[in-house]
Amino acid sequence: MSDDEVDPELIALLRKTLGLGGASDPRTAQTKVLENAQYAFDNAIDVALNVPKTKEAAETIWRLMQKKEYSTQTWSEHELHPEAKDENTVNFIFTMDLLNFSFWSELSTEERFAIEYRGKRWTGYWSLVAALQRALDENIPITTPGFWTKEDECTEDLIKHVFRSATDEEIPLLQERLQCLREAGRVLCREYEGSFVNCLYNANYSAAALVNLLAESFSCFRDETTFHGRRVRIYKRAQILVADLWACFNGEGYGEFHDIDKITMFADYRIPQMLHQLGCLMYSPPLESHIRSLKPIPSGSNWEIELRATSIWCVELIRREIERRHPEMKSTPLSNATRKNSPSPEENEARRDQQKKCSTQKHIKKESVHEPTGMGINAVLIDFFLYDTMKDLEKDGQESIPHHRTRSIWY
Repeated sequence: MSDDEVDPELIALLRKTLGLGGASDPRTAQTKVLENAQYAFDNAIDVALNVPKTKEAAETIWRLMQKKEYSTQTWSEHELHPEAKDENTVNFIFTMDLLNFSFWSELSTEERFAIEYRGKRWTGYWSLVAALQRALDENIPITTPGFWTKEDECTEDLIKHVFRSATDEEIPLLQERLQCLREAGRVLCREYEGSFVNCLYNANYSAAALVNLLAESFSCFRDETTFHGRRVRIYKRAQILVADLWACFNGEGYGEFHDIDKITMFADYRIPQMLHQLGCLMYSPPLESHIRSLKPIPSGSNWEIELRATSIWCVELIRREIERRHPEMKSTPLSNATRKNSPSPEENEARRDQQKKCSTQKHIKKESVHEPTGMGINAVLIDFFLYDTMKDLEKDGQESIPHHRTRSIWY
């Protein structure tokens, strides 16, 4: 073999290590997000952790989550999130998180980009969900990957119509959103028979494997950068896509990921803001002044990486502290017996056939070949809770610091 030829065995080994491919063992999949975040935190200069405050925050978060009975059920309780538990909902969630980025605005609530739907005006993330629901009501197949590739039908003007605003401000990064749709449509049609469900099957019900598959197959999910000469993976939208599936389906059917606890928090601009409000994150004077002055922070800059990575590590420490104080809430790990009974390729194929038969029904009757992990406290639920809490504080005008301003497709 010459130096220019690709070693197929090396490629196969790499894919197996990442947990990719139908025949690979999903238990080997690792996203590397957490260890990369710890590396960035260890080498951060302008963002630090207040350990005592982080421990205090862990107990506060725990108590509030218990008081509000916060769980995966909370996800489906919102009026805009889809209720059906079928393949159409999987497509909706994929489309939603494919386009789930950069909704912040410098304008007032009355002037910023907003979607009018069901008699209400929606902003931020909810403007995206409302726009997709409105488009489906108008019989626009906005969640169909094959449609995205038809440039004569899925035109720029149509996408503008889908995201038409109730105000004078248009949706940010419209061209980038259209490019995400085009790329995802081409990849799904070329490699996954035009259906994101086949990505789930390919990942063998592994959350980490699915995150890696998204980052490998779709450049618009490849949220990674370089920090002090080392590659840092953050994968915000890939991870939140997995988390939304898990929450929507309550850890069953299309949302049954036995390794959901490998998913970290989703590093955006709201969670660092909330963690700073709780006293967990501390900023250097130059960085804090920059954020308070509402000055933009470039995507991929050291400041931005430190903010996102330290937030990931902070939520991990909060999760560990909650488990230390309340061990009964620790998610049940896979036992040795369960590991031995993990699905074989043949069993996975049978499950795929079963789920395809059920895809037109409202609820999937799952024939499980292994028990899902326990619904304890994990980074996903902590992130969801912190995000919702920060939005409530913002609505009541109780923010102690603005969120940082970074305009990108990553969050």
